Amino acid sequence: MSLDKSQLVEFLEVLGEELFREITLVAVGGTALTLLDLKSSTMDVDFTIPHEDYEEFTKAEKATPHGFEIDKWKGGMVFSTMLPEDYLTNSIPLKLNLENIKLYALHPLDIVITKIGRLNDRDIQDIETCIKKHNITKEQIKQRASQIGLAGSEKAYDVNLQIVLNTDFN
Repeated sequence: MSLDKSQLVEFLEVLGEELFREITLVAVGGTALTLLDLKSSTMDVDFTIPHEDYEEFTKAEKATPHGFEIDKWKGGMVFSTMLPEDYLTNSIPLKLNLENIKLYALHPLDIVITKIGRLNDRDIQDIETCIKKHNITKEQIKQRASQIGLAGSEKAYDVNLQIVLNTDFN
């Protein structure tokens, strides 16, 4: 099931009603691209959530019927990539007037960095979109990639990084 921007916002509106306090959510991956109008829809819902808000989100998520997959990570972790501490400062605030939710989209450079880890065909398309729409340079990618931590194989990430750096997205 794919979700467009209006379905994502509707889910967040309902979720916000279940929250007991304001939390911060950072949309990542296809969710961020959809909310930034860089992609028409996403296959699932992905967030990285500050540690102090993770439990509150989890409780509200369980109380909110949704019928789709939600992937969530804590404090700048996305898939197997740990983003630098400034990920939230660099993220793009989304002005959607959601009750109890401060919503951000991960910066497109950080979306590229997190998608390099898996690098399937859909990830390559998303990386290309971010690079073209936000004029991201290979030097920016290389520099940001040097700042991350990895829970997975560094060698595999480095191979994927070289693939991206050697691809002509123009």
